[in-house]
Amino acid sequence: MPNKREFKKYVDAVGASIVENMMVAYYNVEGADRKAIGQAVGIVLDAIETAKDNSNIYFDRGPRAFADAKEYGAEKRKFFRSLFNKIEKDFDEAVNNALKVYNAALPASVKEEQKREVAG
Repeated sequence: MPNKREFKKYVDAVGASIVENMMVAYYNVEGADRKAIGQAVGIVLDAIETAKDNSNIYFDRGPRAFADAKEYGAEKRKFFRSLFNKIEKDFDEAVNNALKVYNAALPASVKEEQKREVAG
């Protein structure tokens, strides 16, 4: 389980990289659907903010609610592991949806060129 600070840095870095690449295409790819790319950027930015906001949740039960400190610690770790797994899954799904919108906005010639670069 990452700590909140590292998780937020991760989300910012991944999101910023994706948005940067989308904006390069927005301004430099002739024939790209700028409106769709703008929507994709908005989806990524929303996903970043949602993930960061959701990571600010705290464990709502104190040590007195458990039989001992060991049980408290185990439940707290379980809570945060589950929370961060869900936040990361939701973030990944939103980013994948944004990439689908973005890829659909690119002209076929650009897609073919990218395939050749990856294969090559």
